[in-house]
Order: sequence, then structure tokens, then C-alpha cells
Amino acid sequence: MSDETKPAQPAAAAVPAAAAPKPAAAAGPAKVTIEDFKKLEFRVGKVLSVANHPNADRLYVLEVDLGTEKRQIVAGVKAFYTPEQLTGQHVIIVANLAPAQLRGVESQGMMLAATTADSVAVLTPDPRKPSLPGQKVS
Repeated sequence: MSDETKPAQPAAAAVPAAAAPKPAAAAGPAKVTIEDFKKLEFRVGKVLSVANHPNADRLYVLEVDLGTEKRQIVAGVKAFYTPEQLTGQHVIIVANLAPAQLRGVESQGMMLAATTADSVAVLTPDPRKPSLPGQKVS
């Protein structure tokens, strides 16, 4: 029998393709509870002075007034701010962060900033409302 005379074969049953693997959930930062968040103490600080870090090209050493005390804070904002732009500014500080040595200089808190790959914007209280050094931020 030639190919032309063979009876037509039924089409093969459609075989379902293997289920495509689901994309993995984006790995993000670890989740914290509201109780964890409540442990952080955010305060308004007034930048009193800004100096170059003695052992790092990208860091400043700031003296910050927190109302009842002054703190030294090391901040990596040198590429984005001049000392004149920071001095006198009210900024948001994590006030109960354990002190840390950053390139040989103690930092007694953390100044908050919004960052992207190529910019940094220091977080400040609403300029339309007065805020005082040491004021709680929530």
C-alpha cells in the first residue's frame, strides 16, 4: 500500500505541556512585627556641625543636637551634600541604635535618608510645621 492509499491517521491527542514553573516570589527584606518596629526610637535632630571623616572619603562626621544631648553620627552622604547644606538642618535620627565603629569613628545613631543607586535624600521633618530637636517621630 502506498502512502497515498493508507487510511488517514487520527491526529495525536494534544498532550498538555508541563505546567510552567511559577516564578519565585521576589526575595525582599525580612518581615518585622509591629512590636519589632516599636523598639526603634526616631527623633528630630538638628545638625550642629559637619566634618570630613578622617579615614573615609565618602563619610561625614556630624554633631547632632537631640534636645537633651548631643550625638556624633557618621553618615555616608558626602557625595550628595556639602557641609553647608547639612549644617542647621533638622533631620530624622534613629536615636536608640547601638553605637557602632565606622572606619574607626564611633557613630551614636543613624540619620535616615531615601536612596537610589545614584542619589541620596536626607529625610527631614515637614518644613511647614515647626519641630524641635529631640521631638519624637512616629
